[in-house]
Amino acid sequence: MSRVRVQTGDFDLSAEMARLRAANPKVGAVVSFVGTVRDLNEGAAVAEMELEHYPGMTEQSIEAIIEQAMRRWPLFDALVIHRVGPLKPMEQIVLVLTTAAHRGVAFAACEYIIDYLKTEAPFWKKEQTPDGARWVDARVSDEAALSKWARA
Repeated sequence: MSRVRVQTGDFDLSAEMARLRAANPKVGAVVSFVGTVRDLNEGAAVAEMELEHYPGMTEQSIEAIIEQAMRRWPLFDALVIHRVGPLKPMEQIVLVLTTAAHRGVAFAACEYIIDYLKTEAPFWKKEQTPDGARWVDARVSDEAALSKWARA
């Protein structure tokens, strides 16, 4: 099973979690992160967010992030599903799952993966607001979250 999927369709958290930990009785922790579309960003109502990417390059970039996490922590496995295309508020955007023997490892690796996804993966986000469409850049807080991994 591929550790990276970029898709337009939604995902089922329970099914993906069950699939990731299936047949591995050593798994003691599964940590998940699900990102969703907010209806408000930077003070403006958001009617829709559209995500674009470069097929092939995006998957390679995410796979490299997972590989870095796998080298850094003793994970059993990890999965990233990232949606593209138009999404409405409350819809799921991204799923990050990590499995490990212990929760600390799984939590740290999950946070590391999402921090790198937010800043390093080649996605472009455009929001539809009452004032028209606008492109969304990585936030200062996303960059600050990423910087902690250089120190760790």
